[in-house]
Amino acid sequence: MSRKENAALLLNEHANIFICPVCGGKVEVVEHKSMICSNRHTFDFAKQGYINMLTRSMKVNYDKELFGARQRIIMKHNLYDPLHRRLLEVIQAETERHSHALLLDAGAGEGSHLTKTLDQKEGSVTGIGIDISKEGIRLAASKCDTVMWLVGDLANIPIKNDALHAIINILSPANYQEFKRVLAENGLMIKVVPGKNYLIELREAILDERKHSFTNEETISLFKQHFSDVKTEELTYTKALNKSELNDLIKMSPLSWNADKESINNLRKREQFEITIDLSILIGKNR
Repeated sequence: MSRKENAALLLNEHANIFICPVCGGKVEVVEHKSMICSNRHTFDFAKQGYINMLTRSMKVNYDKELFGARQRIIMKHNLYDPLHRRLLEVIQAETERHSHALLLDAGAGEGSHLTKTLDQKEGSVTGIGIDISKEGIRLAASKCDTVMWLVGDLANIPIKNDALHAIINILSPANYQEFKRVLAENGLMIKVVPGKNYLIELREAILDERKHSFTNEETISLFKQHFSDVKTEELTYTKALNKSELNDLIKMSPLSWNADKESINNLRKREQFEITIDLSILIGKNR
């Protein structure tokens, strides 16, 4: 079975949760090649195993090289494994009462965080990954065929009201109004944001660190305005990177966009580099 056919079958199993992003109507999968709504708006499955439900052109700064490096950092180099283990613990604890839980990764990029989290799962959790980047979702679909991959807009998620049991939003912009709309009552919302020491060694090596420090106060305050029973967990650890891993870290990080070439070239020569992962995990309920 081709990836395109597999994606069509998977979405067909869950077609009742999707809506047309143009008119909001019900949709159905037709002939294993398209998703069509009652008003005949049509969205075709790509051969790589995803569907594009974006209704407008949107600028994306991330490219194929960045997504490839991030995929290797997460899937091969295991830089975020402690995060994925904790996410799964929280998700399973909150969704175990459901015979089949639906989990959305909002801003999934190349899909590695969602894929790595679900790789560890025990029980029935089905993933949906959505991002505005076709390049990212194309890579995600080419690496994992057990998740529903969508190119789509977080301001116009093509999922009906109250359909999802959990959402994760990892180091990515959020749209809380849409998240609350698609989450079921008491649904789980998890947002991961950088702590003050996140990638601090990289920032100190290539940037003026003082201009690129992270603060979470406003983010946490906004999260609490939208969700109930909010808990904040801190996750901090360090990992030694070899030269190959360091180069992938540089390629995947937007921090390098504003750095001078000399600083980056000097950093690339390092044979080993210790990096700090410092994250805040915001956990709330949709009341």
